[in-house]
Amino acid sequence: MSGIIRAKNLYLGYKRGEPIIKNANFEIKHKDFVFISGASGSGKSTLLKSLYGNLPVFEGSLEVCSISIEKARKSLINELRRNIGIVFQDYKLIEEWSVEKNIRLPMMINGYKKEVCDSQVEKLLSHVDLLYKANRQPLELSGGEQQRVAMARAIAHRPLLILADEPTGNLDDYSSDMIWSLLKSANEQLDVTVVVVTHRIPDHLNIFYRKLNIANGEVYEYA
Repeated sequence: MSGIIRAKNLYLGYKRGEPIIKNANFEIKHKDFVFISGASGSGKSTLLKSLYGNLPVFEGSLEVCSISIEKARKSLINELRRNIGIVFQDYKLIEEWSVEKNIRLPMMINGYKKEVCDSQVEKLLSHVDLLYKANRQPLELSGGEQQRVAMARAIAHRPLLILADEPTGNLDDYSSDMIWSLLKSANEQLDVTVVVVTHRIPDHLNIFYRKLNIANGEVYEYA
């Protein structure tokens, strides 16, 4: 698979006739690490939402993991999401579930066997330094800890694509460094394509990446 995301003459927004993203053309290839930047309100999160089928396409075409978003029915969108890990700025963990069960969720959806889930959850909890809080609920954790759980959940099922929306925006340095390290490892070691919306690209990432910027509704790449 080369182009894991392809946009052609793409228009996106929340009200028809008032596009936020206008006539976008870009391609993200398998194993790319891509940052999407732009001023507040420029449409970064709008674009990210479209990549997991949470926003309709007004005009043009958008293909993600070989699925045409503008044509896809709900069943196909659900299939798409099985191949994606999403990291939200506000975590979106299931509050009534334990940390361990939150991480297990995407593997349950994808039909992993129990022993595989058990092993993967334990390994991921160790990676994010939360093995001792496996049975806690999200609201018993700090914001940084919740985001580390969300990151572990996003990579648990070894997705083709990780989408992260300001994943370190509200975090302490320790948790931020851990999130960037996990994203880098997923890309380099598991060949996962990573797309991150952020206001600030870390200067210590030490990885080759691409940068897309959004300004006045236009998406363009810069060096």
